[in-house]
Amino acid sequence: MKLAVLIIYFAILIGIGLYCRKHATDVNGFVLGGRSVGPWLTAFAYGTSYFSAVVFVGYAGQFGWKYGIATTWAGIGNAIIGSLLAWVILGRRTRIMSQHLDSATMPQFFGKRFGSKALKVGSSVIIFVFLIPYTASLYNGLSRLFGMAFDIDYSVCIIIMAVLTAIYVIAGGYMATAINDFIQGIIMLFGIVIVIAAVINSKGGLMTALDGLARVSDETVSNTPGIFASFLGPDPLNLFFVVILTSLGTWGLPQMVQKFYSIKNEESIKKGTIISTIFALVVAGGCYFLGGFGRLFSDQVDVVNDGFDSIIPTMLSNLSPALIALVVILVLSASMSTLSSLVIASSSTLTIDFLKDNFIKKMSDKKQVLCIRIFIVVFIAISSILALIQYKSNVTFIAQLMGVSWGALAGSFLAPFMYSLYSKHVSKISCWVCFIFSSGLMVANIFWRDSFPEIIQSPINCGSVAMIAGLIIVPIVSAVTPKPDKELVDNAFACYTKKTTVEQKTALGE
Repeated sequence: MKLAVLIIYFAILIGIGLYCRKHATDVNGFVLGGRSVGPWLTAFAYGTSYFSAVVFVGYAGQFGWKYGIATTWAGIGNAIIGSLLAWVILGRRTRIMSQHLDSATMPQFFGKRFGSKALKVGSSVIIFVFLIPYTASLYNGLSRLFGMAFDIDYSVCIIIMAVLTAIYVIAGGYMATAINDFIQGIIMLFGIVIVIAAVINSKGGLMTALDGLARVSDETVSNTPGIFASFLGPDPLNLFFVVILTSLGTWGLPQMVQKFYSIKNEESIKKGTIISTIFALVVAGGCYFLGGFGRLFSDQVDVVNDGFDSIIPTMLSNLSPALIALVVILVLSASMSTLSSLVIASSSTLTIDFLKDNFIKKMSDKKQVLCIRIFIVVFIAISSILALIQYKSNVTFIAQLMGVSWGALAGSFLAPFMYSLYSKHVSKISCWVCFIFSSGLMVANIFWRDSFPEIIQSPINCGSVAMIAGLIIVPIVSAVTPKPDKELVDNAFACYTKKTTVEQKTALGE
């Protein structure tokens, strides 16, 4: 039963990839879907790229155990800050300026917006360095679930997932990814609701489960009775950092922002904003809400020896075979959709921003697409090998690097990208300072973590600080460094003043 469902699911993914080959003949089609992707596909592509096995198995279990039901705030933050505000503040302006500058990637945007090839190369190197370990992390959440549901080695799971993702992404490019993301998103939406209902019901229903959670005590965490069922939980400050990292971080992640490049029109942005927010509220809110009940299973979980990743699989282990099959497909969908988004962002950046014009002077459209496809294979292979190494030898260094990736990428790009969409005063030097500060801070957090102040020893807290610091660094450095070239900036912002005729329902006539 479980195996048959998986085979059907894989066949559909590959079929869509082959069907979408006609959309992937040039760079614009392969990387951006021809900038004609509708609201549903874009919103689901955004949401499924956002939430993976890392959230469902890792974060939901870990933070639910630490903060109880209050961890649901992370899901609410993901919906409001990570989706709603991201679309409202970045969506429209990103779509307009990226098309005006003819940029298909974030580094290409920086290069043309600031007239700096060095800035383009520098940002592409940061993406190359930090996206690979993040990509490898996607496999981690699947290991225990597959061990629970199937009698197969986790190494086989990694290889199957990598090969299938490579096939449909290489064949159909962004459009195949977007359509598959839509299907995977539907599975995630219905799957998380059904799973939550089943797990809560196994503990006597919602009110009984909340009552049980209120009776849980852990003196090493807090002496306050009922703290794990409270509004803000036992540690509001660290919970705040979790909300900031997992919510504000999307504003600076290249694989997330790139979704705005491809959206079709104004109406699609409006609809996409609503759809994306509801999707995040159900999926992220549901994941963290479920994780909040983890301590009800403390008699079955050995966090000390098995780690936080064992919490969610343990909570699901007593479900029916049909529900376990649903969970496996749910988490597999979340991981494959995020993986496909990451490898397209990585390979297109390396080809368009690093190799083209710098090492290969004349690179036709067909050669670029071929090169992107080759790098997709390379990225998936490297991330698979990293995941296998970690699985076989328990190398914790790789796991630490994965946690740092999000903070380094979002910390480096969030402020320079957002400010450059709105302000003519952002300087190249301010971008460099932000890149170096955030990347350097997160790398230092790996090697000299014990030397950091206690509050930012955690990569999560450190990443949040990097993002917030960037929002301060860019305007201050821009104010004291040479102003950008006026002609270059005026040309970039000309896209916003371009006259467009619209229907009266959008804007009243005189």
